[in-house]
Amino acid sequence: MDEIEPRVQDLAMIGDRRSCAFLDKGGNIVWYCPKRFDEPSVFASLLDAKQGGEWHLEMEGMHFEKRAYVEDSAILQTTFRGEKGSCVLEDWMPLYASFFGICRKLTKAPSSYTFKLSPRPNYNRRQAVLKLKQAQHATIDFDFHLYASHPLQIEEETISCHVPAGEEAWLIFSETELDDPLKRLEESRKLTLKNWGEVAGHITYKGPYEDEVRKSLRLLRMLTYAQNGGLIAAATTSLPEVLGGNRNYDYRYVWLRDAAMIVSALARAGSDGEEERLFLSFICSAMHRLSEPIVPMFTLDYQPAGTEQELDFSGYRCSKPVIYGNGANHQLQLDANSNVLIAAKVIYNRYDTKEHWETVQRIANFIVDHWDKPDHGMWEETCRHHYTSSKVVASISLKYIAEHSDDKEEQERWLNASEQIKAFVHKNCLTSDGAYAVYAGSEDVDVSAVLFPIWGYTDADTPIMLKTIEKLEKNYCQNKLYRRHLVEYDSQKEGAFLAGTCWVAQYWVMRKNRKKVEETLQAVLRYMNDTGLMPEEGDPETGEWLGNIPQAFVHASLIGVVIDYRSMFEEK
Repeated sequence: MDEIEPRVQDLAMIGDRRSCAFLDKGGNIVWYCPKRFDEPSVFASLLDAKQGGEWHLEMEGMHFEKRAYVEDSAILQTTFRGEKGSCVLEDWMPLYASFFGICRKLTKAPSSYTFKLSPRPNYNRRQAVLKLKQAQHATIDFDFHLYASHPLQIEEETISCHVPAGEEAWLIFSETELDDPLKRLEESRKLTLKNWGEVAGHITYKGPYEDEVRKSLRLLRMLTYAQNGGLIAAATTSLPEVLGGNRNYDYRYVWLRDAAMIVSALARAGSDGEEERLFLSFICSAMHRLSEPIVPMFTLDYQPAGTEQELDFSGYRCSKPVIYGNGANHQLQLDANSNVLIAAKVIYNRYDTKEHWETVQRIANFIVDHWDKPDHGMWEETCRHHYTSSKVVASISLKYIAEHSDDKEEQERWLNASEQIKAFVHKNCLTSDGAYAVYAGSEDVDVSAVLFPIWGYTDADTPIMLKTIEKLEKNYCQNKLYRRHLVEYDSQKEGAFLAGTCWVAQYWVMRKNRKKVEETLQAVLRYMNDTGLMPEEGDPETGEWLGNIPQAFVHASLIGVVIDYRSMFEEK
């Protein structure tokens, strides 16, 4: 196997709404966690080219030409071309079929090639046990099965499958033993295409940036755990926010903070309500199990995320540590809880329902009782402050959810708290020159402030907002991309925050400045690749992708600004 480290911006994603895999442009599978998004990896060369493991396609004389998904599915077709002709590799993970795993099919190629599968189970913490059961059937750790159209060979820690020129080929990596692999392969493709069509049918968007919205919706669907509606923040761990640095996190969890942005984006993009209601149901079911609603993220089985543990990988571009788990899980993050209330409000208003009301009440009452305490803020800082964004979203969420209470005393309590928070912000959370401060007493500003008019907390053109925008453009904008402000780290050393840049574009929609909107959107879309993937951050100078992929927060933010853009400029 060639020890060539894949580039994040070259990747494409396949999935089955249970787990996923990432392929580079060479057709190599460089990340795969069987069974569930947050399970240990079998292939992880994305994080360690030597030790991570990979499903490699060795095809001399053939080069990547193009790739695309089939219709609205997650079936990926990659075309390779050489001097003697071309061939197409098709990859998919069966969706709601009779088995789970990865299917690969290749048309006749003009030259011979070899698939080399080098599994490294449990993040390479265990040597794989490889056995050849039949000429075209091998087992991996007795639990996984590899089937192929051509004979398999095992040499040391690698299973190889050589295919002569001019012959079609297929392979299946299955979690269960299959009685008729070829028949199952063909059936699974038909079912997968049909089932993705049904899933995609829940949302129909037409309008500007249609291709970008469609790609983003596909990725949000792939990040959804179909069993219960949980939608993870990203499908990877430890892709660095700073190359060579230690700002590497595991995002394979369901973040409460993402709830409002995602639910609002799906609802406003033309959804029939099924996906976003399932997402709210997941969050409320998870929070119902807690004695206090303070956990900002959950695993896909409704548990708080585990503590961070370091893995013995070299890291993407030598960025360590490589970890699983997330240490921010016990922080008080008022905005996380508040975003659940906003998500509930969106669903209640749009679909005329009031589901999970008892849990929503608990969250609202928790915010009333804790809003005056310093928290860890939107960026999960270690130090606690009275972060302005936390206060603002707490105030507006209580105001919105109070509209749905039938209890006058309860409604009044929530509205009173909302006004108290607003008064606190006005008195304590402004800089000396009249902008919204990062936190009470700070002279700095943060890009999260552009959400305040989007949330409906203030108008977009008030003197405070104008001063905030002025400071953001002066100190945090580079090549029309915006960095966030971090208290414990110099954010000038990391990339621009793409979700925040989308928020800025959405702010300019409110100001009816079409030129600014389009310039800002184009800056963001430079970081969308041909399959629609977008990272958390982008380096404004080099174009380097930074952070985990695909970032649900970014895709939802992009959908949000496009929907507002369509409403403001296209539907007249």
